[in-house]
Amino acid sequence: MENVDHLDTCNTPVNNTDTVRETDGDEKGENGSVPEYRCEICRKTFSSEDEVVTHKEIHSKKRPVHCETCGKSFLSKSHLVVHKRSHTGEKPFKCEICEKTFSQNSHLQNHRRSHSGEKPYRCETCGKFFTQNSHLLVHKRSHTGERPFHCEICKKSFTQNSHFLYHKRCHTGEKPFHCEICKKSFISRGNLTAHERIHASEKPYQCEICGRAFAFEPDLKKHNRLHAMEKPFHCEICGKSFPQKSHVVVHKRSHTGEKPFKCEICEKCYACKKTLILHGRVHSGKQPFKCEICGKSFSSSTNLAIHIRIHTGEKPFRCEICGKPYGSGSALIQHRRAHTGEKPFHCEICGKYFASLSDLKIHKRLHTGEEAPFHCEICGKSFNWNSHLIEHERYHTGEKRFQCEICGQSFTQKCRLVEHGRYHTGERPFHCEVCGKCFVSSNKLKNHQRIHSRRKPFDCET
Repeated sequence: MENVDHLDTCNTPVNNTDTVRETDGDEKGENGSVPEYRCEICRKTFSSEDEVVTHKEIHSKKRPVHCETCGKSFLSKSHLVVHKRSHTGEKPFKCEICEKTFSQNSHLQNHRRSHSGEKPYRCETCGKFFTQNSHLLVHKRSHTGERPFHCEICKKSFTQNSHFLYHKRCHTGEKPFHCEICKKSFISRGNLTAHERIHASEKPYQCEICGRAFAFEPDLKKHNRLHAMEKPFHCEICGKSFPQKSHVVVHKRSHTGEKPFKCEICEKCYACKKTLILHGRVHSGKQPFKCEICGKSFSSSTNLAIHIRIHTGEKPFRCEICGKPYGSGSALIQHRRAHTGEKPFHCEICGKYFASLSDLKIHKRLHTGEEAPFHCEICGKSFNWNSHLIEHERYHTGEKRFQCEICGQSFTQKCRLVEHGRYHTGERPFHCEVCGKCFVSSNKLKNHQRIHSRRKPFDCET
């Protein structure tokens, strides 16, 4: 039975006796294939003339059978029976291998091929095989360039009717798929399915490298490109590459200056919808993602996942040049710039370049006179980073949480512990290019270099 969820319709008058025949009825095709009969309206092919005649009823818009629940009309009673299962949830056809159930027998037959690996439909142009004839028909359009489904509103064309129906809802605002738990509506069944996994906390697709889980397999494949450093999508303007096509779309707005997503409260605009959603939580104070270990809350699931690695010590992102590991992909990307010397963030006022956006924002405060946003309540000192404020506050409290395992000495900052550890190991990774002397920290190297430059930056106020 044909899939009744994707019936094509058009306004073309139909003569059911007109059928284009691909081969003689008694003969087989050149490769022993079954003769094909084609509908001259939508070019769909069938194995018999009777099937074409039945199919053309779709174009005639004669739909005498109606659903009593939603009012939708159908060509035949059998189509209505299948449709009613969308209301009842009935799925009477069961796969004997994995026990997955389906509302239509044709869907079950197609599914069985995922177990058997059978792909009986072959493209004569490129030789690619497909499990379903409908998939082959859609694929053929990639060779012919045919896009038979046209939007009358924006004139956009599509290769599949399902894509066209989905697109039309962008214009109408229709969201026919509803979550039974929270009543939220969605434009497609796929979006609803993804949403329902939020309630079930179901994320069956897990990254083997970093352990991050996803609700859908395509999302996992996109994520895997971050580890593989695969970037197949390129910006036509500057040549920059990205792991996802959507990233290119957002990136191009940095060239055009387009920021289509606007905050209704402060009217601040953003190039990416996700950034707007995260920004909205600044106003609402909402931090829905909570760490089960320390109770700290976050505005995004990504930030929570990165935070949890502080507890586990996990650092799944490793620099291929020096081998240094990091807890997040963004930290690794920023670190790589230390090797490449890349500084992609540009100050429009003075022309200075920076390796990170955060460094650029801090720099801009020199021009605007804006005060550092994080203030110590005890001494009033200000900091550009909240993490620096937290470290500073330990000087007031006397807290020294970082302890040397060799001698037991404690420190307020982890970097001080790392520096101290080099006195035990003898490691001195910072070298003076003038005299070759080595030091345990970059600060000690900078102090030493003033000997060569004869620079004396500190003046006596007396």
